[in-house]
Amino acid sequence: MSSSTFTPPPVQKHSRDALLVGGMILALCAWFVVYWQLQPVSDWLVSHLPVTPGGHLDATLRFFVFETPKVLMLLALVVFGMGMVRSFFSPERTRAFLAGKREGLGNIAAASLGIVTPFCSCSAVPLFVGFVSAGVPLGVTFSFLIASPMINEVALGLLFALVGWRVALTYLAFGLAVAIAAGWVIGRLHLEGWLEQWVREIRTNPDAPSPARLRFVDRIHAGLEAMGDIFGRVWGWIIAGVAAGAFIHGYAPTQMLANIMGHGHWWTVPLVVLIGVPIYSNAAGIFPVVIALLGKGAALGTALAFMMSVTALSAPEWIILRKVLSLRLLAVFIVIVTIGIIAVGYLFNFLFS
Repeated sequence: MSSSTFTPPPVQKHSRDALLVGGMILALCAWFVVYWQLQPVSDWLVSHLPVTPGGHLDATLRFFVFETPKVLMLLALVVFGMGMVRSFFSPERTRAFLAGKREGLGNIAAASLGIVTPFCSCSAVPLFVGFVSAGVPLGVTFSFLIASPMINEVALGLLFALVGWRVALTYLAFGLAVAIAAGWVIGRLHLEGWLEQWVREIRTNPDAPSPARLRFVDRIHAGLEAMGDIFGRVWGWIIAGVAAGAFIHGYAPTQMLANIMGHGHWWTVPLVVLIGVPIYSNAAGIFPVVIALLGKGAALGTALAFMMSVTALSAPEWIILRKVLSLRLLAVFIVIVTIGIIAVGYLFNFLFS
């Protein structure tokens, strides 16, 4: 007898798909029920702990017990949704879309794609090489490189949920402006010769196959895979970030932080940008620290400039990008992005003072 691979009948396959969609709907309903009960449940838990009510430790624990599940749940919802969106934007399709685009419109398209396209330090080198070798202009590529970590969907989703839609939309507009302007400036400088030699010698096969069309259930699987992958990499950073934010919330002197990071000093924005450079984290991990700083009186633009420097100017990312950029081109990238982040910090402080 010859053995063959068992293939489920169409009815069984459709039944599994219906269960998956139904399970997703039930999970979303449960998410909203649990999310709206986080505050009373966290207050009840802390109130039964052997700590002095109203003290520093009480404030620290209340922040940690409430913010940890809240940020994790928000991250899960945002990453799942954007994982489904990302299934429409494979690297091959992104490269094909940007290849041959002229500066200006190309910078706008690249920065916009950076919001919904996967990008992190570990994928910086292959994405950068793939874009350049596909004929994407260097300035357009840099617009994508700047936008993706700085205004990614996690940062926007958390800003919208925790600070408000006006701040989130303003952050989106300013972040896009920095990515578009910085990429345009780099493109006008014509610095292709400052790429590493091996990058310039790469050629791409123009006949790369287009990604297969996906069904809705396939996109649900993509969202679940993205959620599992990102959670596996960032949950520790989130807890560490919430812990740091809880300590600041409970123990850091309010007046001291308000004096240092408030609206009264011009030098606070450049200072926090420099402080954020050596810190390696992502938007989800650093956001609880930003919330705690805001609660202690820090100016909004100063706190967001700190977050942007951590996500878009981290020193570990420089080390990885050094594989494809010469020191001169890497320095140009750092200087231009730093100027843009500082400008955004000042603009936020002015608009939301």
